[in-house]
Amino acid sequence: MIKAIILASGSPRRQAFLKEMGYAFEVQKQTIEESYPVHLKGAEIAIFLTHKKAVPFQKTISSEQLVITADTVVWHKGQCLGKPKNKTEAQAMLHKLSGSTHEVITAVGFLTASSYETLHAVSQVTFKTLSEVEINDYIATQAPFDKAGGYGIQDAFGKRAVNQLKGSYSNVVGLPIEPTQKKIAEILRRK
Repeated sequence: MIKAIILASGSPRRQAFLKEMGYAFEVQKQTIEESYPVHLKGAEIAIFLTHKKAVPFQKTISSEQLVITADTVVWHKGQCLGKPKNKTEAQAMLHKLSGSTHEVITAVGFLTASSYETLHAVSQVTFKTLSEVEINDYIATQAPFDKAGGYGIQDAFGKRAVNQLKGSYSNVVGLPIEPTQKKIAEILRRK
């Protein structure tokens, strides 16, 4: 029977969502190389990285623990946009997203001593056309550097930049709340 939930993520947004769901949990983040095979596309990348984040826990997990891992990717015109490493990368990403639609895909993994399950959600986000000033002002805040695609929909910039959203808002922030809550409840009910 599960008595402890471990969130394997340093994301303050994912931690806040789990708290909102009413779960007690501890954070244990393992550092992994966020690389993936080049043939993977869209959701396959998020699912692969989510599983990769669960692997370090497989040897140490007890029968009373549930480890939750997650990864969010931005998929735009056949290309995966991760977290920008510097100002130049952030500018390039935001220019690509400007005036177009992209997919935000979050995969969530659920590891117990006896199983590993995953789910994912896809949201479509359309940006208005962004000015050079808007892009540079946002980069100056340092906010883009810990976010897939170089932006946070929850930031003041994200609120201005997003023209249309189809799908789950919380998924774009980093955790699809509804399916995640459903899956955790299902796992906790198991004997």
